[in-house]
Amino acid sequence: MSATAAAGNPDPSLFEGLATSLISDCMQRIAGTHGLDARHGDAPLLGTAYTVRVRQGDNLHIHEALRHLQPGDVLVVDGGGCVERALVGEIMMQVARKRGCAGFVIDGAIRDQSAFRRDGFPCFSAGVTHRGPYKNGPGETRCAVTVGGAVVNHGDIVIGDEDGVVFVSPAQAAAVAQAARAKLADETRTLADIAAGAYDDSWIDAALGR
Repeated sequence: MSATAAAGNPDPSLFEGLATSLISDCMQRIAGTHGLDARHGDAPLLGTAYTVRVRQGDNLHIHEALRHLQPGDVLVVDGGGCVERALVGEIMMQVARKRGCAGFVIDGAIRDQSAFRRDGFPCFSAGVTHRGPYKNGPGETRCAVTVGGAVVNHGDIVIGDEDGVVFVSPAQAAAVAQAARAKLADETRTLADIAAGAYDDSWIDAALGR
């Protein structure tokens, strides 16, 4: 477990094997990002948010955050959605990997995308560009941020897959994980019914008031 996730907070492993779609459905479908794409392939992301807010196109405080990352942390960066300058690239990715970082979620651009794909290091971002960043600040770490339309607090659980990224607060984690596993079991039964030719779609008539 990440040191960021310690102090009595739930372990992110509660969500192992659960798709973001299941988790999102169990959180009124408002808990995740939009507009951030996977840059690394299909490896899943699971960890604890280490949050950073930066001026658009400036990564000084991301470098500061790298100093403090613990194994299992996910670097979650509010870059204002600006994709004109890359906030992270291969060198920063390798520093983060060496420190046990579980992945990046960047509401901004990255560069060296081929390195993320080569190493399978989980990274979701709003864009990709060759243009480098400024390093002047200002910025802030360990704060509430907005990433891909989602509000994220330092220490939230981060789950990512090919469909996107969702965030779960520690206070909600146990209940959401339990609900998502129940939904997984229900969907597994539904898929088995479809395979057997016994799909029940009577809910459609109920929804239409028939």
